[in-house]
Amino acid sequence: MDFSSKLLEQAVDEMSQLPGIGKRTALRLVLHLLKQPETQTQNLASALTKLRGEIKLCKNCFNISDTELCDICANPARNEELVCVVEDIRDVMAIENTGQYRGHYHVLGGKISPMDGVGPSQLNIHPLIEKVKAGKVEEIIFALSSTLEGDTTNFYIFKQLEGTNIKTSTIARGISVGDELEYADEVTLGRSIANRVPFESSLKG
Repeated sequence: MDFSSKLLEQAVDEMSQLPGIGKRTALRLVLHLLKQPETQTQNLASALTKLRGEIKLCKNCFNISDTELCDICANPARNEELVCVVEDIRDVMAIENTGQYRGHYHVLGGKISPMDGVGPSQLNIHPLIEKVKAGKVEEIIFALSSTLEGDTTNFYIFKQLEGTNIKTSTIARGISVGDELEYADEVTLGRSIANRVPFESSLKG
């Protein structure tokens, strides 16, 4: 792709680094921004700069937050003894949209995937185990996507919790095997949370 401007080429190169954005789509987006009022582009650049510089991870659940404690963990109406284990903020948002869950979350930041070089030490697993051992949790709900990586991560955490007398459950398989949680419709996901089953039962299937 030949460019008449180095500035345009650089902008397209950067935009095309985003997932699902090829060079042609990146060019279309950049040209669209050029047609907009300059303030709109400046507002976008400012929002992205602030996002990178000021965003925090909740010190309790590792959800993305503007403050040290996210709104969910800071809400006294939420049940802190019930913890739903998810991969990332997209899953938190998907479950929150169902309106069926009133506990806390624990965001792992990914799933165990040896093929991708992701091991347990690279995820937020240890803080979850420590939270359970401190006696602050009564039940953990495994709500990772029903993929090989998700099931491997669930099982690893389950084994780490042996001897703690913690109740463990997993969302019901209204979510198809291989599906990502964020793409499930709200009704199906809500029912999967409400009709969760003991984790041990899921191992027999």
